[in-house]
Amino acid sequence: MKDRLIELETKISYQDHIIGELNEVVTRQQSQIDRLEKAMKQLRQHLEQSSSTGLARPDEEVPPPHY
Repeated sequence: MKDRLIELETKISYQDHIIGELNEVVTRQQSQIDRLEKAMKQLRQHLEQSSSTGLARPDEEVPPPHY
């Protein structure tokens, strides 16, 4: 009975350790996702601002008359 109790305590300890490591990974990934979402928002705003400069996109530009 004592050996069984020690075995269960060892398994629980190991699982607690693994859960802690997984929590750290999830926390780091969420932080990275937040940074990427912020960067995407900034890029989107930059593109919206640069598209309102009056310049045509390269695929919309008319070729110069000498072509």
